[in-house]
Amino acid sequence: MPSATIETKTHILVTIACLADNYAFLLQEKASGAVALIDVPDDAPIKAELAARGWTLDQIWLTHHHDDHVQGLKALLADHPAPVYGAAKDNHRLPPLDVALGDGDSFTLGETQIEVMDVSGHTIGHIAFYAPAAKAAFTADSLMALGCGRLFEGTPSQMHASLSKMADWPDDTQICSGHEYTAANARFAITVDPDNPALQQRMRDIDTARAKGAFTVPSTMGLERATNPFLRAHDPALRATIQMQDASDTEVFAEVRHRKDQF
Repeated sequence: MPSATIETKTHILVTIACLADNYAFLLQEKASGAVALIDVPDDAPIKAELAARGWTLDQIWLTHHHDDHVQGLKALLADHPAPVYGAAKDNHRLPPLDVALGDGDSFTLGETQIEVMDVSGHTIGHIAFYAPAAKAAFTADSLMALGCGRLFEGTPSQMHASLSKMADWPDDTQICSGHEYTAANARFAITVDPDNPALQQRMRDIDTARAKGAFTVPSTMGLERATNPFLRAHDPALRATIQMQDASDTEVFAEVRHRKDQF
């Protein structure tokens, strides 16, 4: 299954499998035909998808500097030149940027407003792109399906603050994260939230999807709020399971992240 498509009246969202377990995304605004690519783990599957659809790239958005999100860019640009957008804070270690962005900035894809959010934690300078009209958010290795990125550079406090910024997005927002880690994340999540019926059902759904070779990304914000332990530091049942009823939300998040690192 090289790609999967979600289509609305106004936009087309394409998820593309890359490398062993990475994802890239294409977002097209139907009215203008404008197309953005989000992250470039590998050029070949992206080129194949563009060719199959007859699409031309208008923008390329980079979420962070890790090789498995940018290493295909040079080869892609040779055949599909387009302006590259990324974080000003990460400019020194990203490929050359045409548009450098910071927290709170916005720009447009055609007429679609794109909001930029600093979501440091996994790395310092990681950004997310949120397109409310498309009901899509490109969160890469910050908010992930049933997880969050390992804290290679940031602190638990930073990551908790970053996730809290995203926590109020509408339930039907498609969360386009960077990896097919959902089954492994679920095996951990149930250890800290064992009595959560929504999580139990999600685990069954994940097993069914993966048995068919289907993607579990993107997920939805409503599903993440209900099941992702990294968004549930406030939940009394989760707090009771890890015996942190009186701790702050940040302290609970830090403990859950520590347990995941040891899992």
